Amino acid sequence: MVENGTNSGNILPVRYSSKWNILLQKQVEAIHLASLHILEHTGIRMPHAELQDALAAHGAKVERETGLVYWPPELVEELLGIAPASYTLCAVDPAQDLCLDGEHGYLTLDGSGLQVVDFNDGRVRTSTKKDLEDATRAADCLDQIAFLWPAISAQDYPQKVQPLHELAAMLSNTTKHIQAMTAVNALSARGSLEIAAVVAGGNKVLKERPIISNFQCSISPLTYDAEGLEAAFIFARGGIPTGFMTMQVGCSTAPGTLAGNLALGNAEIIAGIAALQVICPGAPTFYGSCATVMELKSGGVACGGPEDFMLQAMSAQMARHYKIPSNIGTFATGAKASNWHAGVENAASGAASIFAGADMMCGAGLLNGARIFSFEQLLLDCEIFEILRRTAGGIEVNDETLALETIHRVGPGDHFMAEEHTFNHLREMWQPAVINRSSYDKWEAEGRRDALEKAHEQAAGILANHRPEILKAGIKKEIDEIIASYESACKD
Repeated sequence: MVENGTNSGNILPVRYSSKWNILLQKQVEAIHLASLHILEHTGIRMPHAELQDALAAHGAKVERETGLVYWPPELVEELLGIAPASYTLCAVDPAQDLCLDGEHGYLTLDGSGLQVVDFNDGRVRTSTKKDLEDATRAADCLDQIAFLWPAISAQDYPQKVQPLHELAAMLSNTTKHIQAMTAVNALSARGSLEIAAVVAGGNKVLKERPIISNFQCSISPLTYDAEGLEAAFIFARGGIPTGFMTMQVGCSTAPGTLAGNLALGNAEIIAGIAALQVICPGAPTFYGSCATVMELKSGGVACGGPEDFMLQAMSAQMARHYKIPSNIGTFATGAKASNWHAGVENAASGAASIFAGADMMCGAGLLNGARIFSFEQLLLDCEIFEILRRTAGGIEVNDETLALETIHRVGPGDHFMAEEHTFNHLREMWQPAVINRSSYDKWEAEGRRDALEKAHEQAAGILANHRPEILKAGIKKEIDEIIASYESACKD
């Protein structure tokens, strides 16, 4: 719980006691075989010369003119088998390292919103680097946020170097791990590595303790761009965990059936992971999915609803099938404001990812289909996550928790309020941060304040009081010089 703009310094992950399998094992196998069939017979466009040479040497059929690669099924399975099943996402503060071991689930923000709800006047406006710095400070203060995405774009800087400014903004305002997901070409990948190395203490240290990670997105259906693939290989060679994510849209860039949607997206992800293992065998990677369906009345994306929630759960299960950590799009409601609509969708979405055992969950803090960042929504999403985190963690059953001696001592018709056993355990009970559980009369006397008002109040406390001093002046100067050199190169 956040009080007066400070946190406990601990990260609160989900500790899985069990995981929900929405797919039967025979369905998992059918999806896997369908994806292999797609990659072998339909092919996937991967227009990267070095990769094509390596794949051809491994028996894949490559069409140089079209960029299409046709994968032998046994090659895909062999390469998936050498991807690490677990590894650590390191942080500037080693106490905030995250072990991707299949037993924990971690929450992050959503990424690259183009707008922000102005904290002072509530209007929606174009985001800036200062907004990203503030959003990062807020997330750094929240125990539920385990690692950071750039929630909003630094649009007051040239587009080609925005990823570098965004990484600098985050490294200056958090000690948690950062997923530099806007670095999608060679220039931004190299610049990101240089900046991260300055903070980590050099390239060797960065490779040993990668304080950033990255992922590249496919372009559905069945396409990767050359720049994204090159960025992935640059990051992986630098020791940076590098995943692959799909954002296919059913009825638009993917089939209208959930099985077809999943089979297509799964094919794209495992092709990306296999490609990485060809170039950098054993490189840490992850299985990412922000799959959705088309909103039939508008032609946009649904961003909420049972199809989305099922795709989340099924994608997490497919990642477990391959023994590769997952990163699943979670929350990111389609609601335009922090209201009942947002609460319903984000609660159901959070439950789908958490009970399905996702390793990483991206999505806190954004509205309108990941377009608008809201400080208040970030606090509300953390409350939802905390409720679900507690629920998914299960309980301990032992002599102490069964409390037989205490039950015997109290006996029929008495109460447990004065018992030492109660005092020893009452602080284990969850207490809300923004939900109001007081009496109706007290709520009315206090002005009928709702959770959104309480979230605004808490966010104000964080922004006023949580000002971490993370980077020394010399390191900041070095980062500024790196960014300036890339800005100059872009002008040439």
